[in-house]
Amino acid sequence: MSLPPPLTALADLDAQLAASGYAVLDAASLARLAGVAPEALAAWQPCWDALPPDGYLRDGGRYRRRRHGCFVVDPGPDATARLRLQPRRAHWQPVDYNALHGGIERWFEPIAPSMTDDPAWARLLAALADVAGRLRGVGAVPWYVEAHPFRIDTTDGIGRPTPEGAHRDGVDMVAVIFVGRRGVKGGETRVFDARGPQGMRFTLSQPWSVLLLDDERVIHETTPIQPLDPALGGQRDTLVLTFRRQGFQGPG
Repeated sequence: MSLPPPLTALADLDAQLAASGYAVLDAASLARLAGVAPEALAAWQPCWDALPPDGYLRDGGRYRRRRHGCFVVDPGPDATARLRLQPRRAHWQPVDYNALHGGIERWFEPIAPSMTDDPAWARLLAALADVAGRLRGVGAVPWYVEAHPFRIDTTDGIGRPTPEGAHRDGVDMVAVIFVGRRGVKGGETRVFDARGPQGMRFTLSQPWSVLLLDDERVIHETTPIQPLDPALGGQRDTLVLTFRRQGFQGPG
């Protein structure tokens, strides 16, 4: 039996993140945080049906589809004006943070404009950047955001949401937005204190709920998924957003 996530009330978000290094908001709370209608987020779901395969999986798998986009969230009161889409660039992580896929430039297709041109997209990223700012106790600074819509499926009989294992991303804050799942078992989220044995395990199940992580304090992973019916297969969709103050990660 899967364990439900420990939900945090929106009013307690900052205190929970500061105390534990993670927090889970339900879909209604995420929509309120962003100042958008829940239906505005749900309208993006069809974009996951058009994700191209990830050609960089070093384990030889075919189970991951994704796109990638880079944005800067500037200080200011107007969420739409704060967001700047950046030119297409490679996704890069150091080997210290991703032993499996680190140290290489990975070029992915851009996110569909139906998402990134939507005013709700700017509001979502601006609201989460403000959470990251409060978490770090910094003032009006730009935030460098990488966005990754993922689909993990059971093409190979098993799908691995985090093939690199338990890890950090080398950023300030990570937001894992759960979009949906169909016909699978597994996919348990695990969050561990990076400095000790304390940890939590639970399964995200509500579309457009979000797990927020202080990437300096915790490591995280998601267990593999398997199909409930091998003849039908299944899938798990997420949107991962990372927030970093020091610019985008790159080999330079």
